Amino acid sequence: MVHILGVQLRDHCLARVALIRFYGVGLKTAHRLCARLQIHDRAKIKDLTPLQVTALTSFLSSPATAPPLPKYPLASPNYVAPPPSTPIQDIQAKITAQWEEMAKQRKAAPLPQRNPQKKPYVEPLKNLKIESELRREIRENIAHQRMIGSYVGKRHAMHLPVRGQNTQSNAKTARKLNQLDRF
Repeated sequence: MVHILGVQLRDHCLARVALIRFYGVGLKTAHRLCARLQIHDRAKIKDLTPLQVTALTSFLSSPATAPPLPKYPLASPNYVAPPPSTPIQDIQAKITAQWEEMAKQRKAAPLPQRNPQKKPYVEPLKNLKIESELRREIRENIAHQRMIGSYVGKRHAMHLPVRGQNTQSNAKTARKLNQLDRF
């Protein structure tokens, strides 16, 4: 078993499914995490390299301070891969020459005007909150609702359903679950 930030992940579980064990991480977020850390969809926890486990731990501990993803150029649709026997130095030299040629073309042609209404890309995992940080935020939100005296806050204080559920027949469950004071 791998132990990351106080959560044990089973060895024989798929990595993207095992990440759901973190409070605040669902299927979509787990899939994004695996993509960001370059973990294959079918990789199991036992198959992860120590470098991947370390990267996962460091990213989950502070996603806001994680380095941005590198931007790699995409291949054009008519790209043909060189044969495997080609030395890597030749491939790198060819790519470097292409990049220099593209840079010269960009300098010659004026840059198109940017659309001022288009918003810059914000990485969705940058604001990820998990475990105790998310629980603390939820507690603070409930305490704020109670403090300002809103309807939702009063319902939380009385241990009743908060989101408009029927109270005549199924409030037993809500009373049971809302019994814990989350403030």
